[in-house]
Amino acid sequence: MPLKMPRQRSREPQIPGVRGVVRVDARTKNLTKRLRPGEIAVIDHQDIDKVSAEALLACKPVAVINAAASISGRYPNLGPEILIEAGIPLIDNVGKDVMHDLHEGQEVRVDGDDVWVGDEVVAKGQAFDHDIVEAAMAEARAGLAVQLEAFAANTMEYLRRERDLLLDGVGVPDITTEIEGRHALIVVRGYHYKDDLRTLRSYIREYRPVLIGVDGGADALVEAGLKPALIVGDMDSVTDATLRCGAEIVVHAYRDGNAPGLDRVRKLGIEPVVFPATGTSEDVAMLLADDKGASLIVAVGTHATLVEFLDKGRSGMASTFLTRLRVGGKLVDAKGVSRLYRSRISNLSLSLMLFVGLGALFAALWSTTGGRALLQVVGARWDDLWSFVVGIVT
Repeated sequence: MPLKMPRQRSREPQIPGVRGVVRVDARTKNLTKRLRPGEIAVIDHQDIDKVSAEALLACKPVAVINAAASISGRYPNLGPEILIEAGIPLIDNVGKDVMHDLHEGQEVRVDGDDVWVGDEVVAKGQAFDHDIVEAAMAEARAGLAVQLEAFAANTMEYLRRERDLLLDGVGVPDITTEIEGRHALIVVRGYHYKDDLRTLRSYIREYRPVLIGVDGGADALVEAGLKPALIVGDMDSVTDATLRCGAEIVVHAYRDGNAPGLDRVRKLGIEPVVFPATGTSEDVAMLLADDKGASLIVAVGTHATLVEFLDKGRSGMASTFLTRLRVGGKLVDAKGVSRLYRSRISNLSLSLMLFVGLGALFAALWSTTGGRALLQVVGARWDDLWSFVVGIVT
């Protein structure tokens, strides 16, 4: 009989690059709400900041395609380096057309500088690597003096426009939430907010501060099992479910009274308080807590350093600088608390200590007549309980 040759498995040709379904949104914080692991993020985000990069990283995409320049050179933004260090391909500056050429849910392939749909290259940019990011950051640091001058100019302009609000509290609206004499915990979905919230749990239980969520920071409180008393912001990144949690809503409006988030809140059947002010929503939250008599303001996830102000990429961050000076006497920044203090006793060590303690107690009881009798009684009761449970199960 002729020998049968072993059947060889056919191998499909290996296609280079990474493939995945795309999620397209010009606003990174909106995109991360629906981006899932294994998908490709398509954004239009000039100068990707650290918070946005960490939000993308948490979604575990296989690649990020940016229509804009991820590092424009205006200042040394931290986001691209975070993505590259995590091994996520970043295709930079592919052009605005990609936001229209790629459709939500479409499968694409990223290979080097190219973005493919089927057999066609639909976009071409620059695939970032460590060397490119390092060179771009060095160039950005060289031009940092220009950004510092612009930051200082914006700071003075904000002081001129909001002098009465900053110095005398003119324009702060009335609210029903009682803050007078209490601690206020303000949460912004920013740097290390999750770690610091976990570290502050014992503080929250003991002091029961007024919990104030700034936009997505309110969702962060809910995710941590806490209920905000106040939600402050322009309402562009907080969920409807959180807005309905029973917290008092303060909508941050422009100085001319225009409040883009006002209609959204009213459509949920909630009549909010409106706070017209220049600057950011975290500034509004701090000024509100200070004006209403908070004895201490604890800030989680807010911007504290010059690098963070610039990394946010907005001239409006100058207002936060002055606001922090305004409330500085009672402001405690929780940033980095989780890194400053960590328990040196591991769970394994605690378990071993408990085991040794129980062993010592057992030995002490067994060494006496009364102790042995007690252990025998406990053992008999345990046998009875175990028999009862087994009887119910069987």
